Amino acid sequence: MKKILAFILALAMMMTAGLAVAETSYTATVDSQIGGVDAVTVTVTLNDDGSIKSVVVDECKDTPSIAELPCKKLPEDMVALNTINVDTISGATMTSEAIKAAAKKALEDGGVDVAPLMVKKEVVVERAADETLEADVVVIGAGGAGLAAAISAEQNGAKVIVVEKMPKVGGNTILAGGAVNAVEDRSEFAIKQNDSVYWHYTQTLSGGDYQGDPELVMTLVENAYDGIQWTKELGMEWLGEEAVFTVSGGLWPRAWKPAMVAGTGFFDTYTKYIDKTDKIDLMLNTKAEKILVDDMGAACGIIATGETGNTITINAKSVVVATGGFSKNVELRMAYDAIWGTLDETVLSTNHEGATGDGVKMLQALQADFVQMGNIQLLPLGDPKTGSLSGNIEHGVDSRIFVNKSGLRYGDEGGRRDDMTRDLFAQEDALMWIVMDSDTYPTGDELNNFGETANQLVAAGRAVKADTLDELAVLMNVDAANLKATIAEYNEYCTGGAKEGQADQFGRTLFGAPIDNGPFYAGARVPTVHHTMGGVRIDTLCRVYNENGEIIENLYAAGEVTGGIHGTNRLGGNALTDTVVFGRIAGESAALQK
Repeated sequence: MKKILAFILALAMMMTAGLAVAETSYTATVDSQIGGVDAVTVTVTLNDDGSIKSVVVDECKDTPSIAELPCKKLPEDMVALNTINVDTISGATMTSEAIKAAAKKALEDGGVDVAPLMVKKEVVVERAADETLEADVVVIGAGGAGLAAAISAEQNGAKVIVVEKMPKVGGNTILAGGAVNAVEDRSEFAIKQNDSVYWHYTQTLSGGDYQGDPELVMTLVENAYDGIQWTKELGMEWLGEEAVFTVSGGLWPRAWKPAMVAGTGFFDTYTKYIDKTDKIDLMLNTKAEKILVDDMGAACGIIATGETGNTITINAKSVVVATGGFSKNVELRMAYDAIWGTLDETVLSTNHEGATGDGVKMLQALQADFVQMGNIQLLPLGDPKTGSLSGNIEHGVDSRIFVNKSGLRYGDEGGRRDDMTRDLFAQEDALMWIVMDSDTYPTGDELNNFGETANQLVAAGRAVKADTLDELAVLMNVDAANLKATIAEYNEYCTGGAKEGQADQFGRTLFGAPIDNGPFYAGARVPTVHHTMGGVRIDTLCRVYNENGEIIENLYAAGEVTGGIHGTNRLGGNALTDTVVFGRIAGESAALQK
């Protein structure tokens, strides 16, 4: 008996050892080219028959709110379908592609024949039953304005359903730098900054060539600081007064910065609030198709398509449209553009994949009135490969300059966004370099506004770094003499030298410390479509108007889908202010609708 037991034990140990050997793991790292670069590491474990047993994303330093879903879903899909060639996640395409590339590289580096595991397989999804839901308020869109509206409506007693066509919340807000223009009027800090609500109002109105509705502009600026306090009450953390800065195109140091990078702080805060209440239901992968109206023409709900293709009817007392703009819709932006001449597919965009103008189409079906649809904003700050704002080395206007491919300044780096973009289009290849020194990055491990370190950007080839300007010029492929002369002249404005008191040749008025503290940094940037400032006409209560100038009862709108606020040119830092201020108003108005 002892011999038999010993034999069984030995056999079991052999089988266990055999299984351990049969399962082999492979690991590789690739550069994701978005968010925290050079940081996606994936481990793939295969069974002894070559099938995928598990996929684990060991490390992903991309923006957490962007990376969370693909890091979870893609490994699940790879195992379930036994293929690396799975669908990417809309709105997180680059992170998805990086995960797939790392998985493939891991196997290839391990000598595995990846061909059988690269076969595309169709996912068969059973269509769910159609359903009808009831709510007081239905919100279309789970970006910054949409979730602000949902929470505001809930705080005013409403039962809310939010539908979002993308698989995650965030919209463009989550990709933004996070800056919010706001002034606490007559506060000690505002006085020190020589700022006021009225000055914010004046710059917003004049910065848009006075095409903005004065009442909407005043509503924006008067409620901005209270909006920050509201997010604080919800649990959001902000950096202090010492971090207030001038965002590109903001024209004044009044941009407050969240503690969390980019726009992630808003959604960390909003989703935590939503998780704690039973009065807000959030439906992802649910695309609104039509706004319903009753016999009197008042909004009374929506029809949407669910994740499985089923039809979802939501009856509601009021509807809030917060679907964002149409910067990713080439057809629409070319049709409406009244500023740039052409905005075809060669001009990239900062926007997320869902910014395709769905709300515009639904509102047009109701004969809603649209204003200033030709006012489309471009930024001179896009990544040359993707158009994204990520990878930008700058922190604020007063710490950097722009130079062209000849190493020369060519415009006012502190001016309006449209002027800066026009100046860039006039340069060779419409490409410029942002140049700055180590004042902002003493060690290179400090974060930019998108959660990336300068060292990461340099390692990924998205920025260059050198101890001297001569060396920097070589890396930039610009004339060293021009670059050094340009920076020397600029520094004179900053240090009280010969240029002190003289007007900058390009009209720049915002000067910080000189660029003289090596190592030096430079990053290439191009024009990119950023914001569609035209949209549906609303009033200060966010009520939507039709083409006859009449209110469409029970219908509200907030965020980039609206027009008439920013005019021809939006001030940097005013977009997120817009989402908070008018999102709150839309939610309250919708909840109190009788």
